[in-house]
Amino acid sequence: MKTTTYLQLSAMMFLEFFVWGAWFVTLGTFLGANLGATGAQKAAAFSTQSLGAIIAPFIIGLIADKYFNAERILGILHLCGAGLMYLMYKSENFGVFYPYVLGYMVLYMPTLALVNSVSFYQMKDPAKEFSVIRVWGTVGWIVAGLAISYAFGWDSQENVAKGMLKNTFLMAAVASGLLGVFSFTLPATPPKAKGKSAGLAEVLGLDALRLLKDRNYVVFFVSSILICIPLAFYYLNANPFLSEIGVPNPTGKMTIGQMSEVLFMLLLPVFLLRFGIKKTLLVGMLAWVLRYALFALGNADGGLYMLLIGIALHGICYDFFFVSGQIYTDSKAGDTYKSAAQGLITLATYGVGMLVGFWVAGLVADAYLVEGQHVWSKIWWIPSAIAGIIVLLFLLIFKDERIKVLV
Repeated sequence: MKTTTYLQLSAMMFLEFFVWGAWFVTLGTFLGANLGATGAQKAAAFSTQSLGAIIAPFIIGLIADKYFNAERILGILHLCGAGLMYLMYKSENFGVFYPYVLGYMVLYMPTLALVNSVSFYQMKDPAKEFSVIRVWGTVGWIVAGLAISYAFGWDSQENVAKGMLKNTFLMAAVASGLLGVFSFTLPATPPKAKGKSAGLAEVLGLDALRLLKDRNYVVFFVSSILICIPLAFYYLNANPFLSEIGVPNPTGKMTIGQMSEVLFMLLLPVFLLRFGIKKTLLVGMLAWVLRYALFALGNADGGLYMLLIGIALHGICYDFFFVSGQIYTDSKAGDTYKSAAQGLITLATYGVGMLVGFWVAGLVADAYLVEGQHVWSKIWWIPSAIAGIIVLLFLLIFKDERIKVLV
């Protein structure tokens, strides 16, 4: 790959995830503190991610893959997204805010696939080249979080009370506009299925449903959907939790999770080869149990170390279950249904699983709201228990097997 192309793709990935990390992490805190949103309303706002994930295959499969260059659609979606993000910045109540965030996520979620398409088209050996490009996305997310906490201090209790957290949407709008313009300078990525007809089943990845004839894969598939319930608790409640209990620079501290994600991504192939897929998936799920137990027991003073360890477990939580699950899915699907299988598991987890998860997390947050304060010690034991039940069921039903791992 040419150096110029590498720099272009790296900048694209950096901005793609900088935009997301610039507002999504602090969304729950903003909604509660500045718009007076209930737990159910917060869940509705976060669920727009799931709705976007469900709609994304239609945009990619029916439009991007058949009619227009991927980099041009990427540019248009981000320019439109910048406008919606600015309208979110200007919103003063949840009723006005919600349609904008819904519209934004419907536009944003397809861009996650588009940046991958643009990257893969330029690569001769994606297995070796993609990781060094994709890591810049994680760096972008980290930089956004550090900027919010340490450069601007928007997430301090004082500044949240002043309403300054809304500036995150303005920062995201600027970055999205920049990426929109920049996208038109990216290497051309023509539609890969131009002139070909694709049925609805192929677009949604439903061709891969035949994988569910495999008993082991059914157990993994159902576990993947269920584990999204504890995952949703983290996205919805982690930043408000840290902010409410007085942890300084909460958004910056949450970037520890992305830093650990990079580390454990490097360790994942070694772990898979040494211990196999079942133990790897179990470690990932057990990390969710431990993380939320630490959140329930920790505090902003002497128990701060528990909270930091819980955040740092993100690398194991995500990489050892979701990334290894993608690898497992790829190995089970074979060459014929690889794309369809990945589309199906994404639709099931980030679509259906997270949609249910945000709804449950919102109900629990409202149930433990007492005189304007959340009883966090009780809230966090619930996702910990849910993850524990999933671990037991997976341990008893899933049979270990060896899969091919590219190192």
